[in-house]
Amino acid sequence: MKIEGNPITPAGLASLKARYDRLLGTERPQIVEIVSWAAGNGDRSENGDYLYGRKRMREIDRELAHLARRMKAARVVDPARQTDRSRAWFGSTVTIADEDDDQRSLTLVGDDEQDASAGKIGWSSPMARALRGAALGDLRIVRLPGGEKEWEVVAIHYPETA
Repeated sequence: MKIEGNPITPAGLASLKARYDRLLGTERPQIVEIVSWAAGNGDRSENGDYLYGRKRMREIDRELAHLARRMKAARVVDPARQTDRSRAWFGSTVTIADEDDDQRSLTLVGDDEQDASAGKIGWSSPMARALRGAALGDLRIVRLPGGEKEWEVVAIHYPETA
């Protein structure tokens, strides 16, 4: 399964949109109000509210621009519609075991929604690249900064259609 562009799950795109909407609709107007109030207080060179507010507004604007670019480049791929469920493709949750039989489950998601602490790894990460197309029982070698490690695919799951 070849995926062009910036793949993202429907939930991942919804999360990006929610973040964008919260920044644009809630945080930025609050900062604009603080900055305009602080600007009316006189000398701006030593006005902490004004200086911090302007800095925070620039940060929000940069993040809004970044999120807009990422959403524009995003290509929504619904893993529930995957036809070949015998192999690990985008959106699958793969359970792998190492030589000590330590198991971990990883979900292959878009790079914009990766969260290692939640077991979501980005589609272009070394681990995801090694797992792409793997079938049950396959052994995959992953080259990590600490060296190579071999993993066996013990389970592959996809979300069910809604």
